[in-house]
Amino acid sequence: MSENKKLSEKFLEVLRHEGVVSIVSWGVETHVANTWNSYLVVTEDERILIPAYGFRITEKNVNVNSHVKLTLGSKDVLGFNDYPGTGFLINGTARYITAGDEYDFMKKKFSFLTRVLEITVETAKQML
Repeated sequence: MSENKKLSEKFLEVLRHEGVVSIVSWGVETHVANTWNSYLVVTEDERILIPAYGFRITEKNVNVNSHVKLTLGSKDVLGFNDYPGTGFLINGTARYITAGDEYDFMKKKFSFLTRVLEITVETAKQML
């Protein structure tokens, strides 16, 4: 992995397998929202785009405090020491996209979205 890259090949492999993603935000209130690995889209500059339909409390929190944490994993991807499964903890900042090229791209892919949650990754740590 390039020293400038934050998201490893193992992380991208996890995204190719279904699993639950938890998004933790805090600002107005501490909140956890969930989505699926298959809904995450990683851009060339390693931002994570997530289709948002609900996520209203997350949005209120992000408007007060843009810091978020994401956890995700898959039991189908080998972890450290051939552990049966692996997961990641992502720390980053979030904002909502409601128009533009990335919004249009995501809307084509996920017709249900009303906004796109964009995560700028600060750190990505493999946990298992």
